[in-house]
Amino acid sequence: MFLLSAGIIWYAGIRLSDTTDVLSERLHLGSALGGVILLAVATNLPEAAITVSAAMSHHLDVAVGNILGGIAAQTVVLVILDVAGTGGAPLTYVAASLSLVLEGALVVAVLAVVVMGTQLPGDLEFARLDPASLLIVVVWAAGLLLLRRAGRGLPWHEGGDAPDTQPEPKGHSRTKKEARATSSGIGTRRAAVVFGVAAVATLVAGVVIERSGEELFGRLGMSGVAFGATVLAAATALPEISTGLTSVRMGDHQLAISDIFGGNAFLPVLFLAASLISGRPVLPDAHRSDIYLTALGSLLTLVYMAGLIFRPRLLRLRMGVDSRAVLALYALGIAGLLAVGG
Repeated sequence: MFLLSAGIIWYAGIRLSDTTDVLSERLHLGSALGGVILLAVATNLPEAAITVSAAMSHHLDVAVGNILGGIAAQTVVLVILDVAGTGGAPLTYVAASLSLVLEGALVVAVLAVVVMGTQLPGDLEFARLDPASLLIVVVWAAGLLLLRRAGRGLPWHEGGDAPDTQPEPKGHSRTKKEARATSSGIGTRRAAVVFGVAAVATLVAGVVIERSGEELFGRLGMSGVAFGATVLAAATALPEISTGLTSVRMGDHQLAISDIFGGNAFLPVLFLAASLISGRPVLPDAHRSDIYLTALGSLLTLVYMAGLIFRPRLLRLRMGVDSRAVLALYALGIAGLLAVGG
Protein backbone atom coordinates (compact mmCIF):
# COMPACT_ATOMS: atom_id res chain seq x y z
CA MET A 1 0.00 0.00 0.00
CA PHE A 2 2.88 2.35 0.76
CA LEU A 3 4.55 1.76 -2.60
CA LEU A 4 1.24 1.90 -4.47
CA SER A 5 0.40 5.23 -2.84
CA ALA A 6 3.84 6.60 -3.72
CA GLY A 7 3.27 5.60 -7.36
CA ILE A 8 -0.12 7.32 -7.39
CA ILE A 9 1.39 10.48 -5.88
CA TRP A 10 4.11 10.49 -8.57
CA TYR A 11 1.70 10.07 -11.50
CA ALA A 12 -1.00 12.34 -10.10
CA GLY A 13 1.65 14.95 -9.29
CA ILE A 14 2.65 15.09 -12.95
CA ARG A 15 -0.97 15.54 -14.02
CA LEU A 16 -1.51 18.18 -11.33
CA SER A 17 1.53 20.15 -12.45
CA ASP A 18 0.57 20.09 -16.12
CA THR A 19 -3.08 21.01 -15.58
CA THR A 20 -2.15 23.70 -13.04
CA ASP A 21 0.02 25.40 -15.64
CA VAL A 22 -2.71 25.11 -18.28
CA LEU A 23 -5.40 26.49 -15.98
CA SER A 24 -3.13 29.31 -14.78
CA GLU A 25 -2.53 30.43 -18.36
CA ARG A 26 -6.14 30.11 -19.52
CA LEU A 27 -7.59 31.77 -16.43
CA HIS A 28 -4.97 34.54 -16.80
CA LEU A 29 -3.53 33.83 -13.36
CA GLY A 30 0.02 33.58 -14.71
CA SER A 31 2.53 34.75 -12.14
CA ALA A 32 -0.18 36.55 -10.15
CA LEU A 33 -0.96 35.57 -6.57
CA GLY A 34 -3.70 33.19 -7.70
CA GLY A 35 -1.32 31.22 -9.88
CA VAL A 36 1.38 31.07 -7.20
CA ILE A 37 -1.09 29.90 -4.55
CA LEU A 38 -2.71 27.36 -6.88
CA LEU A 39 0.68 25.85 -7.73
CA ALA A 40 1.81 25.80 -4.09
CA VAL A 41 -1.37 24.03 -3.00
CA ALA A 42 -1.31 21.58 -5.92
CA THR A 43 2.28 20.43 -5.43
CA ASN A 44 1.83 20.12 -1.66
CA LEU A 45 -1.43 18.19 -1.61
CA PRO A 46 0.32 15.05 -0.27
CA GLU A 47 1.68 17.03 2.69
CA ALA A 48 -1.75 18.62 3.22
CA ALA A 49 -3.44 15.20 3.25
CA ILE A 50 -0.86 13.78 5.66
CA THR A 51 -1.17 16.80 7.96
CA VAL A 52 -4.95 16.55 8.09
CA SER A 53 -4.86 12.77 8.60
CA ALA A 54 -2.22 12.98 11.33
CA ALA A 55 -4.04 15.84 13.09
CA MET A 56 -7.33 13.91 13.06
CA SER A 57 -5.64 10.86 14.55
CA HIS A 58 -3.69 13.11 16.97
CA HIS A 59 -0.34 11.88 15.65
CA LEU A 60 0.99 15.42 15.68
CA ASP A 61 4.64 14.33 15.74
CA VAL A 62 4.17 12.82 12.27
CA ALA A 63 2.44 15.96 10.99
CA VAL A 64 5.11 18.32 12.33
CA GLY A 65 7.97 16.06 11.25
CA ASN A 66 6.52 15.73 7.75
CA ILE A 67 6.08 19.50 7.30
CA LEU A 68 9.49 20.52 8.63
CA GLY A 69 11.30 17.48 7.28
CA GLY A 70 9.53 18.02 3.97
CA ILE A 71 11.12 21.46 3.63
CA ALA A 72 14.62 20.01 3.99
CA ALA A 73 13.81 17.08 1.68
CA GLN A 74 12.30 19.29 -1.00
CA THR A 75 15.35 21.55 -0.90
CA VAL A 76 17.47 18.47 -1.65
CA VAL A 77 15.30 18.00 -4.77
CA LEU A 78 17.36 20.87 -6.21
CA VAL A 79 20.39 18.55 -6.05
CA ILE A 80 18.54 16.09 -8.31
CA LEU A 81 17.63 18.90 -10.71
CA ASP A 82 21.25 20.06 -10.73
CA VAL A 83 22.43 16.56 -11.63
CA ALA A 84 19.77 16.37 -14.36
CA GLY A 85 21.88 18.88 -16.25
CA THR A 86 21.59 22.50 -17.32
CA GLY A 87 24.00 22.57 -20.25
CA GLY A 88 27.40 22.52 -18.59
CA ALA A 89 26.77 24.93 -15.69
CA PRO A 90 25.30 24.54 -12.19
CA LEU A 91 21.58 25.14 -11.74
CA THR A 92 22.06 28.25 -9.61
CA TYR A 93 24.43 29.75 -12.20
CA VAL A 94 21.92 29.65 -15.06
CA ALA A 95 18.94 30.57 -12.85
CA ALA A 96 20.48 33.37 -10.77
CA SER A 97 18.16 36.30 -10.05
CA LEU A 98 17.35 38.55 -7.10
CA SER A 99 13.73 37.37 -7.17
CA LEU A 100 14.82 33.83 -6.35
CA VAL A 101 17.01 35.12 -3.51
CA LEU A 102 13.92 36.90 -2.14
CA GLU A 103 11.92 33.67 -2.40
CA GLY A 104 14.60 31.88 -0.39
CA ALA A 105 14.51 34.69 2.18
CA LEU A 106 10.75 34.17 2.55
CA VAL A 107 11.35 30.50 3.40
CA VAL A 108 13.88 31.47 6.07
CA ALA A 109 11.53 34.16 7.48
CA VAL A 110 8.63 31.72 7.78
CA LEU A 111 10.87 29.13 9.47
CA ALA A 112 12.05 31.81 11.94
CA VAL A 113 8.41 32.31 12.97
CA VAL A 114 8.10 28.53 13.38
CA VAL A 115 10.98 28.54 15.88
CA MET A 116 9.39 31.46 17.75
CA GLY A 117 6.10 29.56 17.89
CA THR A 118 7.70 26.55 19.53
CA GLN A 119 8.66 28.72 22.51
CA LEU A 120 5.17 30.07 23.21
CA PRO A 121 3.01 28.57 25.99
CA GLY A 122 0.55 25.93 24.82
CA ASP A 123 -2.47 27.65 26.38
CA LEU A 124 -1.94 30.87 24.42
CA GLU A 125 -4.83 30.49 21.98
CA PHE A 126 -8.26 31.82 21.04
CA ALA A 127 -10.88 29.83 19.14
CA ARG A 128 -8.31 27.10 18.43
CA LEU A 129 -6.00 29.68 16.86
CA ASP A 130 -2.53 30.37 18.19
CA PRO A 131 -0.46 33.51 17.42
CA ALA A 132 2.40 31.65 15.72
CA SER A 133 0.21 29.85 13.16
CA LEU A 134 -1.56 33.09 12.32
CA LEU A 135 1.71 35.01 12.02
CA ILE A 136 3.08 32.35 9.66
CA VAL A 137 0.12 32.93 7.33
CA VAL A 138 0.57 36.71 7.56
CA VAL A 139 4.31 36.54 6.82
CA TRP A 140 3.68 34.14 3.92
CA ALA A 141 0.97 36.37 2.41
CA ALA A 142 3.07 39.52 2.84
CA GLY A 143 6.01 37.76 1.23
CA LEU A 144 3.88 36.79 -1.77
CA LEU A 145 2.86 40.42 -2.23
CA LEU A 146 6.49 41.52 -2.19
CA LEU A 147 7.46 38.75 -4.62
CA ARG A 148 4.65 39.80 -6.94
CA ARG A 149 6.01 43.33 -6.88
CA ALA A 150 9.53 42.01 -7.53
CA GLY A 151 8.16 40.03 -10.47
CA ARG A 152 7.15 43.29 -12.15
CA GLY A 153 10.73 44.51 -11.97
CA LEU A 154 13.42 45.47 -9.48
CA PRO A 155 15.47 48.69 -9.47
CA TRP A 156 18.60 46.73 -10.38
CA HIS A 157 20.49 46.08 -13.58
CA GLU A 158 18.35 43.96 -15.93
CA GLY A 159 15.57 43.80 -13.35
CA GLY A 160 17.61 41.70 -10.94
CA ASP A 161 18.56 38.94 -13.42
CA ALA A 162 22.24 38.04 -13.65
CA PRO A 163 24.00 38.03 -17.02
CA ASP A 164 24.47 34.77 -18.95
CA THR A 165 21.37 33.11 -17.46
CA GLN A 166 18.53 31.26 -19.21
CA PRO A 167 17.65 33.03 -22.48
CA GLU A 168 13.88 32.85 -22.06
CA PRO A 169 11.93 34.51 -19.21
CA LYS A 170 10.89 32.66 -16.07
CA GLY A 171 7.66 30.72 -16.57
CA HIS A 172 7.96 30.24 -20.32
CA SER A 173 7.46 26.48 -19.85
CA ARG A 174 3.93 27.12 -18.58
CA THR A 175 3.05 28.96 -21.77
CA LYS A 176 4.49 26.12 -23.85
CA LYS A 177 2.52 23.53 -21.88
CA GLU A 178 -0.70 25.47 -22.49
CA ALA A 179 0.06 25.75 -26.20
CA ARG A 180 0.76 22.03 -26.38
CA ALA A 181 -2.51 21.26 -24.60
CA THR A 182 -4.39 23.51 -27.02
CA SER A 183 -2.84 21.81 -30.04
CA SER A 184 -3.83 18.44 -28.55
CA GLY A 185 -7.45 19.57 -28.25
CA ILE A 186 -7.49 19.64 -24.43
CA GLY A 187 -10.13 22.17 -23.38
CA THR A 188 -10.34 24.11 -20.14
CA ARG A 189 -13.14 21.91 -18.80
CA ARG A 190 -11.15 18.74 -19.45
CA ALA A 191 -8.08 20.24 -17.81
CA ALA A 192 -10.17 21.18 -14.76
CA VAL A 193 -11.61 17.65 -14.54
CA VAL A 194 -8.14 16.08 -14.76
CA PHE A 195 -6.93 18.52 -12.10
CA GLY A 196 -9.81 17.58 -9.80
CA VAL A 197 -9.37 13.83 -10.27
CA ALA A 198 -5.60 14.08 -9.74
CA ALA A 199 -6.13 16.21 -6.63
CA VAL A 200 -8.55 13.69 -5.11
CA ALA A 201 -6.21 10.79 -5.98
CA THR A 202 -3.29 12.65 -4.38
CA LEU A 203 -5.27 13.40 -1.21
CA VAL A 204 -6.40 9.80 -0.82
CA ALA A 205 -2.91 8.47 -1.54
CA GLY A 206 -1.49 10.95 0.96
CA VAL A 207 -3.70 9.59 3.73
CA VAL A 208 -2.92 5.98 2.81
CA ILE A 209 0.82 6.55 2.57
CA GLU A 210 0.85 8.16 6.02
CA ARG A 211 -1.13 5.37 7.68
CA SER A 212 0.57 2.46 5.91
CA GLY A 213 4.04 4.00 6.20
CA GLU A 214 3.65 4.71 9.90
CA GLU A 215 2.63 1.09 10.50
CA LEU A 216 5.34 -0.34 8.26
CA PHE A 217 8.27 1.68 9.53
CA GLY A 218 6.96 1.58 13.10
CA ARG A 219 7.40 -2.19 12.97
CA LEU A 220 10.96 -1.57 11.83
CA GLY A 221 11.60 0.51 14.93
CA MET A 222 11.64 3.95 13.29
CA SER A 223 10.25 6.83 15.37
CA GLY A 224 7.45 9.03 14.08
CA VAL A 225 9.74 12.04 13.79
CA ALA A 226 12.44 10.17 11.86
CA PHE A 227 9.84 8.54 9.59
CA GLY A 228 8.09 11.84 8.86
CA ALA A 229 11.33 13.70 8.20
CA THR A 230 12.93 11.10 5.92
CA VAL A 231 10.87 8.37 4.27
CA LEU A 232 7.54 10.20 4.28
CA ALA A 233 9.09 13.52 3.28
CA ALA A 234 10.90 11.86 0.38
CA ALA A 235 7.71 10.15 -0.81
CA THR A 236 5.68 13.35 -0.71
CA ALA A 237 8.44 15.23 -2.57
CA LEU A 238 7.78 13.14 -5.69
CA PRO A 239 5.52 15.80 -7.32
CA GLU A 240 8.25 18.40 -6.88
CA ILE A 241 10.79 16.08 -8.52
CA SER A 242 8.59 15.44 -11.56
CA THR A 243 7.65 19.11 -11.88
CA GLY A 244 11.25 20.26 -11.51
CA LEU A 245 12.59 17.78 -14.05
CA THR A 246 10.02 18.98 -16.57
CA SER A 247 11.01 22.62 -16.01
CA VAL A 248 14.73 21.82 -16.33
CA ARG A 249 14.20 19.83 -19.54
CA MET A 250 12.30 22.80 -21.00
CA GLY A 251 15.07 25.22 -20.00
CA ASP A 252 12.97 27.00 -17.34
CA HIS A 253 15.59 26.75 -14.59
CA GLN A 254 14.33 29.75 -12.64
CA LEU A 255 10.85 28.22 -12.41
CA ALA A 256 12.35 24.94 -11.16
CA ILE A 257 13.97 26.69 -8.19
CA SER A 258 10.97 28.99 -7.67
CA ASP A 259 8.59 26.04 -7.37
CA ILE A 260 10.75 24.47 -4.65
CA PHE A 261 11.14 27.68 -2.66
CA GLY A 262 7.46 28.51 -3.11
CA GLY A 263 6.33 25.12 -1.87
CA ASN A 264 8.68 25.28 1.11
CA ALA A 265 7.34 28.70 2.12
CA PHE A 266 3.77 27.35 1.91
CA LEU A 267 4.27 24.17 3.96
CA PRO A 268 4.35 25.86 7.42
CA VAL A 269 0.96 27.42 6.60
CA LEU A 270 -0.42 23.91 7.16
CA PHE A 271 0.27 24.32 10.89
CA LEU A 272 -2.84 26.50 11.04
CA ALA A 273 -4.96 23.66 9.63
CA ALA A 274 -3.34 21.17 12.02
CA SER A 275 -4.15 23.39 15.00
CA LEU A 276 -7.76 23.86 13.93
CA ILE A 277 -8.31 20.14 13.35
CA SER A 278 -6.53 18.87 16.45
CA GLY A 279 -8.17 21.49 18.65
CA ARG A 280 -4.97 22.85 20.15
CA PRO A 281 -1.80 24.68 19.06
CA VAL A 282 0.71 22.36 17.46
CA LEU A 283 3.95 24.33 17.60
CA PRO A 284 4.24 24.73 21.41
CA ASP A 285 4.37 20.92 21.66
CA ALA A 286 7.19 20.65 19.14
CA HIS A 287 10.07 18.35 20.07
CA ARG A 288 13.74 19.21 19.94
CA SER A 289 13.93 17.26 16.70
CA ASP A 290 11.30 19.54 15.13
CA ILE A 291 13.32 22.65 15.96
CA TYR A 292 16.38 20.82 14.64
CA LEU A 293 14.63 20.14 11.32
CA THR A 294 13.57 23.79 11.08
CA ALA A 295 17.17 24.89 11.44
CA LEU A 296 18.27 22.28 8.87
CA GLY A 297 15.72 23.55 6.33
CA SER A 298 16.90 27.13 6.88
CA LEU A 299 20.55 26.15 6.49
CA LEU A 300 20.00 24.30 3.21
CA THR A 301 17.97 27.22 1.84
CA LEU A 302 20.73 29.68 2.78
CA VAL A 303 23.32 27.58 0.93
CA TYR A 304 21.32 27.82 -2.29
CA MET A 305 20.71 31.54 -1.72
CA ALA A 306 24.49 31.97 -1.53
CA GLY A 307 24.83 29.94 -4.73
CA LEU A 308 22.37 32.24 -6.50
CA ILE A 309 24.39 35.28 -5.40
CA PHE A 310 27.97 34.04 -5.91
CA ARG A 311 27.12 31.81 -8.93
CA PRO A 312 29.95 29.23 -8.71
CA ARG A 313 30.66 27.87 -12.19
CA LEU A 314 32.64 24.70 -11.39
CA LEU A 315 30.86 21.36 -11.89
CA ARG A 316 31.95 18.16 -10.20
CA LEU A 317 29.93 14.94 -10.24
CA ARG A 318 27.44 16.92 -12.37
CA MET A 319 26.76 19.20 -9.35
CA GLY A 320 27.66 22.72 -8.40
CA VAL A 321 29.49 23.40 -5.15
CA ASP A 322 26.23 24.51 -3.50
CA SER A 323 24.48 21.23 -4.37
CA ARG A 324 27.42 19.22 -3.05
CA ALA A 325 27.35 21.23 0.16
CA VAL A 326 23.58 20.75 0.53
CA LEU A 327 23.89 17.00 -0.02
CA ALA A 328 26.62 16.71 2.60
CA LEU A 329 24.79 18.92 5.10
CA TYR A 330 21.56 16.97 4.63
CA ALA A 331 23.31 13.64 5.22
CA LEU A 332 24.96 15.03 8.37
CA GLY A 333 21.66 16.57 9.41
CA ILE A 334 19.75 13.30 9.18
CA ALA A 335 22.51 11.56 11.14
CA GLY A 336 22.23 14.28 13.76
CA LEU A 337 18.44 13.91 13.80
CA LEU A 338 18.76 10.29 14.82
CA ALA A 339 21.07 11.40 17.65
CA VAL A 340 18.68 14.14 18.77
CA GLY A 341 15.74 11.73 19.01
CA GLY A 342 12.55 13.28 20.38
